[in-house]
Amino acid sequence: MELVTTENSPPNATHIILQSLTENVVHAKCLIGKCSNEVLSVPDTEVGSILEQLSGVIRKIGETLNLIPSSAFADQEYAEIAVRSISSEMKDVQFETRQNQIQVSEANKSQLQFPPFELAVLESESAETDLYTVDQVSKDISQSFDMPDTINFCSGRDYSGQGNHDSSSSEILKTIPRLAEYVEPLYKTFFCPLTKNIMNDPVTVASGVTYERRAITGWFKKLGDTAEDVICPTTGKKLATRDLNTNIALKTTIQEWAERNDAARIKVARAALSLCSSDIMILEALKDLQYLCRKKPHTKVLVRTIGVLPLLSQLIIYKDKKVRCMTLATLQLLAENDDEAKDMIAKTKTITIIITMLSSNHLPERHAALLLLLELSTSELLCEKIGSIAGAILMLITIKYNQSFDAFTAESANKILRNLEKSSKNIKCMAENGLLEPLLNHLIDGPEDMQTQMGAYLEVIVFRHDSEAYVAERASPTLIKMVQSEKSLTRKVAFNGLAKISSYQRNSNTLVDAGIVPIIIEEMFTRKIDSGRLNSKTQSVEILANLLDSDILLENIKVNTHGHTMTSHYVVYNLIQLLRNSTSDEMSTNLIKIFHCLLKYPKSTSTVVSAVKEMEASYTLIEFIDSPLEELGIETLKLLLTLTTYMGHILADKLCNTTGQPENLIKFPHETTQLSEKFAIAAKFLAMLPHQNLPLNLALLYTGRIPAVIQTINDIQVSVTRTGRFTNLYLEGLVGILVRFTTTLYERQILQLASGCNFTLVFTQLLMRATSDEVQRLSAIGLEKLSVQSITLSKPPQIKRVKFMKLFYIPRLLLFLTKQKQKKIQVCSVHKGVCSSDTTFCLVDAKAVERLLACLYHENGEVVEAALSAISTLLDDKVDVEMSVNMLNEMNIIHHVLNVLKEQKQQEGLWQKSFWIIERFLMKGGNRSSSDISKDRFLPSTLVNAFHHGDELTRQMAEKILRHMKKIPYNSSEFV
Repeated sequence: MELVTTENSPPNATHIILQSLTENVVHAKCLIGKCSNEVLSVPDTEVGSILEQLSGVIRKIGETLNLIPSSAFADQEYAEIAVRSISSEMKDVQFETRQNQIQVSEANKSQLQFPPFELAVLESESAETDLYTVDQVSKDISQSFDMPDTINFCSGRDYSGQGNHDSSSSEILKTIPRLAEYVEPLYKTFFCPLTKNIMNDPVTVASGVTYERRAITGWFKKLGDTAEDVICPTTGKKLATRDLNTNIALKTTIQEWAERNDAARIKVARAALSLCSSDIMILEALKDLQYLCRKKPHTKVLVRTIGVLPLLSQLIIYKDKKVRCMTLATLQLLAENDDEAKDMIAKTKTITIIITMLSSNHLPERHAALLLLLELSTSELLCEKIGSIAGAILMLITIKYNQSFDAFTAESANKILRNLEKSSKNIKCMAENGLLEPLLNHLIDGPEDMQTQMGAYLEVIVFRHDSEAYVAERASPTLIKMVQSEKSLTRKVAFNGLAKISSYQRNSNTLVDAGIVPIIIEEMFTRKIDSGRLNSKTQSVEILANLLDSDILLENIKVNTHGHTMTSHYVVYNLIQLLRNSTSDEMSTNLIKIFHCLLKYPKSTSTVVSAVKEMEASYTLIEFIDSPLEELGIETLKLLLTLTTYMGHILADKLCNTTGQPENLIKFPHETTQLSEKFAIAAKFLAMLPHQNLPLNLALLYTGRIPAVIQTINDIQVSVTRTGRFTNLYLEGLVGILVRFTTTLYERQILQLASGCNFTLVFTQLLMRATSDEVQRLSAIGLEKLSVQSITLSKPPQIKRVKFMKLFYIPRLLLFLTKQKQKKIQVCSVHKGVCSSDTTFCLVDAKAVERLLACLYHENGEVVEAALSAISTLLDDKVDVEMSVNMLNEMNIIHHVLNVLKEQKQQEGLWQKSFWIIERFLMKGGNRSSSDISKDRFLPSTLVNAFHHGDELTRQMAEKILRHMKKIPYNSSEFV
């Protein structure tokens, strides 16, 4: 028929069909519009005529639709089904008119006055919701089958005689009217006379009637084994024997019929899912698919091949929750024990959508999504696919441990995670998201290759703070065993993992207890061959540095069977040897960190210092300062800072004998370069070296960078760079460099430097602007050192004497002016000579005394002590003490010193400085000073406390003051 239609159709068949449809639709609109507008005034006979015309137009549309060839639909079977069904309905359309249908009451007139467009919309909605009635569908199907038993199948009767399945097929009859056109008719021979259901295992008795085996067997049992007469339940005839013969022909026919009808029902369900015209249609189609797949598992292959899976993948985002849940359940059923179906599902976006459904608030939907994901996760090929979806593993882990979810949800998530462990990438992702058990379990119990892979993951994963100790306890024994493997890759992974674990300080005791120290010591000192790929020495040094950086006791760590510990000469000297022969900056950095840790213990400090001296390791350390690896340079400078206390002059001499030093230690940040930690520590190192080392001071002087140092100090004081992280440390270093010059002012060149750069003014300004206690302390020390030199630098003014005979020839006016000029030259009352802040470093001229007095109220006792030392230089025996006391009395210095004794805690240095100043005022200050001192109520108790608890020098000074104050009587000999 298709061929005949194609041959006889004109070339422009498509144009003719579309034109005919257009004309008929326009005609139908006109008729409907006429009825809508004139329904209240059209007579009955006219209404009947309009309805008859409308019927003719609809039938013509149906005939035109039927002319569309099958080739026009291509593979869209659901479209052809819909078009053929509508065409058949339109060709059979018939309207019946009754009188009461067109009589409209006056009360309903307003409700019928719709515009044409709105009425068309209402009619369309009505037709869509009730297009086919149950009676009409049942009638059509019965006519098509032409037998009374056909309706039993369509209403849901099982082929095997199990009855209906939730009335799914009966509901489909309401939504899919043309099911009968694709389902083959039933025959009475298919039904068992006893059960009235389609037979699954038909057998024939002696009378020739065929029954279901189970039904006729039950019939025979009711009669009993002793019954002699056995009759046929259908014919009533006596059976000669109870033998049952399988009706193979009928059984095969029923099976083939069932398979063909199953295929037809699947196609109809696919069409229903494609149309998606209503929620009920979709739900019933899904139920029918589930029923068919459960009845015969191989039916899933047919469902998959006709393209149902892509439709289901689209339905999981349907608006109705029931449809989504049913779709997920159908996908799960199709994916069971079918890897090909799982692969087809994975090619869509289904898995991604399922992951988002895991957090759904609708419990059935969340459960259905979990069950589907659990089924998909059983496939090893899909495990990596699931784990690669962003957030999938994290969400599953959250569900597993979240108490707000129900038990089924948590258990399902746990099962999915266990299935995902088949992929090593998933194990890594789980560990990154906090689930460490899979990684640790495979590391401990897995084969060697798996252990190597898990160890590699262990190296790159960042652990949470609360899981560091747990990982160390479980993984350390296995990693230590892997270190002793013969495979270099396994050993490398194990070393890297141990280095990662040891980087967390809390794990040090765990690793030590596991016996790691002897193994890494052997790698460092005993192993001679070290593969460049493995580099076990470097990794062993890193692990040891991490272990020692914690609070473990070095004396208790045994490094070998000979009883050596970490503080023994054996270990220290071997570490020095490694440092000298090291070719790796990374290993050198960790070795220096180890020495940092050793210097924290008094027992090992002397060993390290002696080893550095004996093995000339100081040269090696100084060379590391300029290493391209900044971390190595910083760690070296920190170590040198610590060693300065024990071998400062040796380091200073080595530094001066090294090419490029010490000028390379003085660095200045530029506008484009931030102040680095290395700059700050280098300056601090220079400041901490012995100040009296003249060669080093001269070497610094010859660099010509001291003016730049002063300029940088001023810039830091007024610029925003003071807010930097290392600014204070850097400033302290620069100020310390200036202070070291004040200890060697006896050298002419250094004296000229201090005078030319006006060190007195620099230190005085630092007292006022200082941002740290150390800068103020250093500034006060610098002023003290400079003020000591004022005594020798201050000279009386030189008056040029005029010869006696020339007096007669010099005019009297010029002689008078010369005398007036000489009178204007001011002499320092303290130093008895001409003073200035730049040439003689006079504190009085620099107005530094007021700044020093302000420092006496500082909270830091070291700053106060340094300020008192600087003030004490003005009361030295070589100066005019009486004049100095008078000047200081004007500044009320005794009041400030007494406040120091009140505010500061018991400190020997402060007591000695304060007592010395008080004694000087008692001896040289006269009645005023004695009166001020004696009036202080707190001083006697302080003196008594110092007299009882101070050191020898402090007790002597307190005793002298108490005698001056007549608190202690003089000895008889002294009195005489």
